[in-house]
Amino acid sequence: MIIAIFVLGYLIVESIMRPIRFKRQAAERERAVITKLEDIREAQKAYKDVYKRYTGSFDTLEMFLRNDSFTVTKAIGQIPEEWLEELGLEEARQKAIEEGVIVRETTKRQVLDSLFGKAYPVDSMKYVPYTNQIEFDIESSEVLTSSNLMVQVVEVKAYYEDLLKGLNEQLAINYIDQKETMTGFPGIKFGSLEEGTLSGNWE
Repeated sequence: MIIAIFVLGYLIVESIMRPIRFKRQAAERERAVITKLEDIREAQKAYKDVYKRYTGSFDTLEMFLRNDSFTVTKAIGQIPEEWLEELGLEEARQKAIEEGVIVRETTKRQVLDSLFGKAYPVDSMKYVPYTNQIEFDIESSEVLTSSNLMVQVVEVKAYYEDLLKGLNEQLAINYIDQKETMTGFPGIKFGSLEEGTLSGNWE
């Protein structure tokens, strides 16, 4: 009887704790994926600044981070106050440049160092956290808008089916259904191949 009571008590406690534990683990995994997606988004924005398009290849993105540089232009000098009062900002700036009062200095800075720091693990950027090296889906393209403009687009995504593997199967199924109802997608992603946005579906 004592053993039966103990087992029953354990089952009751476990039935309460199981969904709580699942939610905590799912939230932890989601946070890790979102952090990685935010990094990928920053890398894609930097890539587009340089090449005027997004890339659908992690190999290309990794090479860009490691090998490319930003051009940084710094103005050295100061516009005299009387020029600002007399001419306004734009004309005063132009005059200061023409007369050498302000000098523009151009330098190069490595993309990886500028965005994340030299120690950032670029090799693992493409892998979805908490999976056995499953890669994010990445795709870029261009779409014609209603105003007849070609817009560069990109979409990067991970699926809950991969992310929640190893957790309680039924709770995972319920969770995926709930998230898909809320966001229209059974996973976490940013961007779109149908419109020019970099918004994440967690935002």
